[in-house]
Amino acid sequence: MYLLIPLVFLGIIIFFSAFFIVKQQTAVAIERFGKFHSIRNSGLQLKIPIVDRVAGRLSLKIQQLDVIVETKTLDDVFVKLKVSVQYVVIKEKVYEAFYKLEYPHEQITSYVFDVVRAEVPKMKLDDVFVKKDDIAIAVKAELQEAMLEYGFDIIKTLVTDIDPDQQVKHAMNRINASEREKIAAQFEGDAARILIVEKAKAEAESKRLQGQGIADQRREIARGLEESVEVLNKVGINSQEASALIVVTQHYDTLQAIGEETNSNLILLPNSPQAGSDMLNNMVASFTASNQIGEAMKKQNKKKDSEDQ
Repeated sequence: MYLLIPLVFLGIIIFFSAFFIVKQQTAVAIERFGKFHSIRNSGLQLKIPIVDRVAGRLSLKIQQLDVIVETKTLDDVFVKLKVSVQYVVIKEKVYEAFYKLEYPHEQITSYVFDVVRAEVPKMKLDDVFVKKDDIAIAVKAELQEAMLEYGFDIIKTLVTDIDPDQQVKHAMNRINASEREKIAAQFEGDAARILIVEKAKAEAESKRLQGQGIADQRREIARGLEESVEVLNKVGINSQEASALIVVTQHYDTLQAIGEETNSNLILLPNSPQAGSDMLNNMVASFTASNQIGEAMKKQNKKKDSEDQ
């Protein structure tokens, strides 16, 4: 009676050990007496106790392996590339994935190293950044062909990081900063040149308008002088006397304007009361002599013309 209890207990254990559960997106390899027997998928499964055993489990989910490869570029710059490989076990080839490869991660890593170190040395550092997708495509093509035989499908490969040496990074940053400073200097030079040109145009326009103003001013002064001479002629003053009188009047107007300036240091010589009268007499005499000389030259020219004829 006492021996029956352990036997019953042992029988219950053996009975329940015949059942096992396979999770979703998982495959289980069953061996019978050490030899492969079958592949079991998700759900409640049955095996013969003691005779059959679970040899291993494989995930059918997409997995990712990150591989960091250090290599040298065409321009002799050492760089580290991080390549992310996304792969999955083919459901129909679980046997090959389980029995043909013992360490799939190491196998994938070896292929990644081989491809990257074959492709990157053909490129310069700048091209590595630009053509990283080409590197990823080359890695995928090589892995896809090689791993398909072992039951693995390569979903995607990505070059997720490119890390040059720290000194190279600093040099690249300096080059970039220098290039930007050069562009900024060019823009500043263009702006300064435009400012100078516009300033010169403004000054030229100002001078033109100033000259036009002076010309208009002189024209009006001449017209005013002409009208003044005509008025003086009407009261019996000849042109020479009228011109001298106008000049003397402007002389006194100038003295009055200078006197209104409290801080003026200008001294006019001579400046005696007799100076105005002398100036008027001198001007009248000068105008009279000038007219006489002009009349004599005209008579001489007429006489010469008549003799030539």
